[in-house]
Amino acid sequence: MTLFGLYVPGSSWLHRLGAGWKYLALLLLTIPALALALVPISLAALVVTMILLVSAGIRPGRAWGLPLTFWLLAAALAVYQVVVGRPDLAVVVVANLVTAVYASRLLTMTTPGPVLIDALVSGLRWLRRVGIDPELVGLAIAVMLRSVPVLLDSFAQVRQAARARGQERNLILLVTPVVVRAVGHAQETGSALLARGLGEDVRVGT
Repeated sequence: MTLFGLYVPGSSWLHRLGAGWKYLALLLLTIPALALALVPISLAALVVTMILLVSAGIRPGRAWGLPLTFWLLAAALAVYQVVVGRPDLAVVVVANLVTAVYASRLLTMTTPGPVLIDALVSGLRWLRRVGIDPELVGLAIAVMLRSVPVLLDSFAQVRQAARARGQERNLILLVTPVVVRAVGHAQETGSALLARGLGEDVRVGT
């Protein structure tokens, strides 16, 4: 189960809505709740986001399901707030965290990845005025999004191999192969980009 979800083909109103409007919805659902840090506002944002997700025709189990590690992190954050005497913030922090994930799913589950990247690049064209190429920013994000599943798969394979040898708790044994694979993946990606003439300007500039 992925945290931010994968694209789910469909014909709902959210699937037909432009990517730019979805980015705006993400900001409207998360920023006020984060800025105000009030229980009613955070819970309202969470409920609205959950309703919007299922209104896209995505079954609730897939729309709302989250990995166990996410809930463990949320629980740890909540417990900390309770210990320091702020139970209200425990609710706010967890609600805002879940809202941010679900709001991100409004984008990723109803819009193909290339469309999201194109919309982001279009919205960042103003960066040209300060010498930043929005196409390169979009490319960097696309590479990052493609790399995350590769790294997660590498970790899962290494963990499974370590478990078979009874060394699942050996952090060095778990981390080292993943780091090596990550470096190898980065080198392969860089070579592929250079072969297509991308990144040459950066190398010349350095």
